[in-house]
Amino acid sequence: MLREVITRFGRENLGVLWLVGEPMLFTVGVTALWTATSMHAHSSLPITVFAITGYSSVLSWRNAVGRCNRAIGENFNLLYHRNVQVLDVFIARLLLELAGVTASFLVLVLLFTGLGLAQPPRDPLAVVCGWLMLCWFGGALATTVGAACAHSELVDRLWHPVSYLMFPFSGAAFMLDWLPPAARNVVAWLPMIHGVEYMREGFFGAVVRTHHDLAYMATCNLGLTLAGLLLVRSAARRVQAP
Repeated sequence: MLREVITRFGRENLGVLWLVGEPMLFTVGVTALWTATSMHAHSSLPITVFAITGYSSVLSWRNAVGRCNRAIGENFNLLYHRNVQVLDVFIARLLLELAGVTASFLVLVLLFTGLGLAQPPRDPLAVVCGWLMLCWFGGALATTVGAACAHSELVDRLWHPVSYLMFPFSGAAFMLDWLPPAARNVVAWLPMIHGVEYMREGFFGAVVRTHHDLAYMATCNLGLTLAGLLLVRSAARRVQAP
């Protein structure tokens, strides 16, 4: 993990602080844009909390996959050491990326709450549970896609358009209750949206009507985790260290 920090951020300037600052800037920028364009004028929900929960959740899985797509190729020489396994490379990158996004999410919530721009969560346990489920989903998806990239470069090329297509349906900019029932049932097949809905229920309480199924999300996460571990084992057999 220390090696990953140094190779990614270097030893000078902001260094590892950028791990937290980068996702913060993205989320703050979106929040400011929504506020400036009055996109929240027709809703009673606080725009700051809505944006933080939505876009931080997207970063939890999109950034994780982005860091793991080329994890094996960029650390190929490191696999020369017998004690370093392919799974270790994924774990180090995932821990750093998810730690940075989590710290960014926590800092933004505390900052906006302290400034009076957001209310504290009505059910902090639900917020924590929803966030952990999203981190699990991000880690499992990143491991699966990252290991699959070791088998074919086509996976890496396909992931970028797929991630852009997933974004508008991820629940970052809407809630399931706003959709017609038919559309809601289709969108609810995406696992990550259940974690976002549960987090927002923890923040807003009875003010909003949420739709979530954490058991379904846990099942999908478990399936992705198993698929990822199997692909990592297969990729490890294909990798021939120098």
